Amino acid sequence: MSFMESRRDFLGKSVILLGSAAVLGATGCAMNTENNAANAVPELPAYPYPCCEFDLDLAEQTGYEGYYENGCCYGVAKALLTQLADKVGYPFTVIPAEMFANGKEGYQAGSLCGAMGGALGVFGLLLGPDDARALTKKLNAWYTSTNLPIYQPEIKAEVQTVSSSINCADSVTKFMAANGITEMKDDRRRARCGGVTADVARKAAELLNVHFGYMAAPAEPEASEPELAPNEYIGTANGFGGEVKVKVTMNGDKIEKIDVLSHSETPGVSDPAFSTIPQAIIDAQSATVDVVANATVSSKAIMAAVENALSQVK
Repeated sequence: MSFMESRRDFLGKSVILLGSAAVLGATGCAMNTENNAANAVPELPAYPYPCCEFDLDLAEQTGYEGYYENGCCYGVAKALLTQLADKVGYPFTVIPAEMFANGKEGYQAGSLCGAMGGALGVFGLLLGPDDARALTKKLNAWYTSTNLPIYQPEIKAEVQTVSSSINCADSVTKFMAANGITEMKDDRRRARCGGVTADVARKAAELLNVHFGYMAAPAEPEASEPELAPNEYIGTANGFGGEVKVKVTMNGDKIEKIDVLSHSETPGVSDPAFSTIPQAIIDAQSATVDVVANATVSSKAIMAAVENALSQVK
């Protein structure tokens, strides 16, 4: 039997059943009202869906354990959805955390950190578009300015690192290099990603608690600039997603090295700009070079940040 024949057969039977139900209802022979009520699907609440007050310690622990079950994206989603299901109920009782399992390892491409993906997905359920974008920006800024991992219940890292972006590849590679780790399967690397999953789950829960008035915003720690050698200069500029910060190292009057310290540009789209523009500037010995196709704003932000750093050279 073909698919179309099966579909026609199904539709035909559906029409017969609906017609029969209508006749039965009209003749007073409808199904028992109490049974209908017991089996009825709850009405879907208005979007965005209701939130609850999150237990930050529980979110942290559940996120860490969830990482070892099914990856970082799943871990964060489970940490938040479990509490929402327990405290709010429907519709969170029918949203499986497993739908986020494909986000581990930067969605299999080293792109957006899966832990961030899990948090941002839940933001989209609980917040309207403008509020979701506002909290996303705050979470991005925290991720690219914080020494991670913070939560380290089993294996403690010798060196915590600040990622220059929210991309998995950038975040993991920097940590592994700083700690002399060469294999992704190393338990130290896995413990680090489990810890970052816990950290993101806790921070996302905190941001939601503050947004919905369940807690006061914690005091912001004073930003500390990295110690600079006499030939190093920090430059900043505004990109598409926020501030782009670079460190320019000079060798006499020549640009010797450019390090991107942090940014919140769109993962994937902006990657070519960050991988090519710094070297292009060094090769040209000029902050004005060709932009990267489809990453024009990010390209110009890198150039402007370098120009800002060069303006401080005496």
